[in-house]
Amino acid sequence: MQDAITNVLNKYDLTGKYLDNVALSTIENYLSNAITRIKVIEFINSKSSKIVREAGARLYNEQPELLRPGGNSYTTRRYAACLRDIEYYLRYASYAIMAGDINILNERVLDGLRETYNSLNVPIGPTIRSIKILEEIIQSELALTSTNLKSIINEPFEHMISSLSEENI
Repeated sequence: MQDAITNVLNKYDLTGKYLDNVALSTIENYLSNAITRIKVIEFINSKSSKIVREAGARLYNEQPELLRPGGNSYTTRRYAACLRDIEYYLRYASYAIMAGDINILNERVLDGLRETYNSLNVPIGPTIRSIKILEEIIQSELALTSTNLKSIINEPFEHMISSLSEENI
């Protein structure tokens, strides 16, 4: 797992170049947002159970057919697996926020997820909706006013949504 600084340094090291203005700007941006990212992570960590519960409740309120016989969350085991997955998305989004880099999501969450879900007949639509609900809950709870804060929070969730949406919804 790498943060924004490590990614920049590795890129320049591989090409044997000194850091240029683009690299320095990326690092400066990462450092200037550090306290904001830490505060967001503190909020997510302190409220993670509540956020996951609320996301699950909202998802099942919007799509009650998931809980009915034949629905993908019908049994207790499937319901628990869905909530576990929602928690995974939240946790990895928090890692990406802290790292200031969404590449961790590709490595740890998204690579192979679509294939796994398809093989298990897990519908992608409700998965995407649950990720969007997580983003909405955090935005609402933090009463976002700063555009910069909004983008810090939106980036990992929107990346997961767009990656999962690219194929076969």
